[in-house]
Amino acid sequence: MDADERAVDATDDRVELGLALLERLEHESLSLAEVVDRIETVTSDPAVTRTILDQAELRGIIEREDGIVRPKSRQYVRFGQDVITKDGEFSCRRCGSGLSTGYFIDLESGELGPFGSSCIRKVTGRE
Repeated sequence: MDADERAVDATDDRVELGLALLERLEHESLSLAEVVDRIETVTSDPAVTRTILDQAELRGIIEREDGIVRPKSRQYVRFGQDVITKDGEFSCRRCGSGLSTGYFIDLESGELGPFGSSCIRKVTGRE
């Protein structure tokens, strides 16, 4: 069994973090590619990505049909409460740009980030 075929435990921290992120998406619908773009802020492992998508569907977090994903939750990220700003030397988790201020999403299963000011809006669906 190669690395892409191994089973991923649904209780893997990356799976839980990915599920928590998908629960907070602010879109009526997204393409599968857009959802994978968001999940890649948690992991680039294809097996974990598949597990996150499968578990999200099983748990009723999303619906998938014909390459379109529809989030079912309406628990959006609140910038004043769920986004933490930290000063320091960071690299954006989404685009890799150097940052002096990092934005982190505080989710129940952990903290996700850092992101730059435009990537945090993209990841959360504000842009």
